[in-house]
Amino acid sequence: MRFLFSLLLAFIVAFAFWPYYHLYRLDDALGRVEPTALDPLIDLDAIRANTKQRLEWALGLKNVTAGNNPMGWFQHGIQRAGEVALDKTINLEWVWTQLREAVASATDKRPPYLLAAVDFAMFESWNSFLVRLGKLGYNDTHIRLHLEGMTWKVTDIVP
Repeated sequence: MRFLFSLLLAFIVAFAFWPYYHLYRLDDALGRVEPTALDPLIDLDAIRANTKQRLEWALGLKNVTAGNNPMGWFQHGIQRAGEVALDKTINLEWVWTQLREAVASATDKRPPYLLAAVDFAMFESWNSFLVRLGKLGYNDTHIRLHLEGMTWKVTDIVP
């Protein structure tokens, strides 16, 4: 019984520190010259989808149908053009640049590194982990990691 309890405790501790290890890997990838080092650590499709969702909400374009009204056509056209622009704009280099700029603005360390910029990191649920770079309300950036298979991946960046 004691062995099972120890094994369970070891599993819980390992699971609790797992996303922090992936933050370390993300920090290492951001320190490299080429953005391709980020590729196994991010989910571009999820970042695009979350950014699109936030923009639609902010611009009031949620559930827009063209219908017979010219304003609906205009809104639908803006929505479609925005989707195409997001697909072309949000790529590996964009993510790399966003994260590096967020880290640079969140810490005084030079050269800037991710782990020094982290002000808050906590589980939202068993498969979702939230990281805040910088002090809350002072040009902070939120990074959401999601457990995908056996690795944590960045699925959202909220400046």
